[in-house]
Amino acid sequence: MKIEQIYTGCLAQGAYYIESAGEVAIIDPLREVKDYITKAEDNNAAVKYIFETHFHADFVSGHLTLSKETGAPIVYGPTAKPSFDAIIAEDGQEFKLGHVTITALHTPGHTMESTTYLLKDENGKDHAIFSGDTLFLGDVGRPDLAQKAADMTMEDLAGLSFDSLRHKIMPLADDVIVYPGHGAGSACGKNMMKETVDTLGNQKQMNYALRADMTKEEFVKEVTEGLLPPPKYFPLNVKMNKDGYEHIEDVIAKGTQALSPRCF
Repeated sequence: MKIEQIYTGCLAQGAYYIESAGEVAIIDPLREVKDYITKAEDNNAAVKYIFETHFHADFVSGHLTLSKETGAPIVYGPTAKPSFDAIIAEDGQEFKLGHVTITALHTPGHTMESTTYLLKDENGKDHAIFSGDTLFLGDVGRPDLAQKAADMTMEDLAGLSFDSLRHKIMPLADDVIVYPGHGAGSACGKNMMKETVDTLGNQKQMNYALRADMTKEEFVKEVTEGLLPPPKYFPLNVKMNKDGYEHIEDVIAKGTQALSPRCF
């Protein structure tokens, strides 16, 4: 089994390359997908799945192009309704990848379709979670970005996040590795660590949002305080990722002029 974090500093975003027995999964790919394909080809492997943890607001995903060029299906979590073909995983659904297994854990809160992917090794032992924007290192995903789409308040979404963390993530063993969707510098959280990988046990000790004695009311209050307004391009990027626009010209043709930042 091979796991590689492909971290893009200017977006503070982590994509993930997982390989086992000649089969590859890519989690949350960036728009340019050549490196993922080249890496698989160099290892005589083939991309089998493209997993998305949620509809992204702060970058444009390369899921459509990667799927088109490799034939691999795109996987979203429960309740996702993309305008393109995708597997909408059920909570607890398993995906075999070579000798390992990836399980979809529905963890709504940041968005309604937010899903954490649990990787089990060749022996069936929980090895790592790819937590997207559900759990960061030192923080959790802000609950105010999906209010309109979910027709809920940010307090409602924060309550869902509390339940997701307590019932799906915190019961996992302390030695499980946490691979988050973003690190310090992302606008999707407010208190993220500079590190990009940690153990769940350490996060249970130092992440303010994972305190064992924390009530739901305390959680909701703490995660909703001090949130800065989201960048204006966020709604556009969500639309691009959900509606399947592959080129910015397609979005402009629809009458939207905002652009997301790019890395140079």
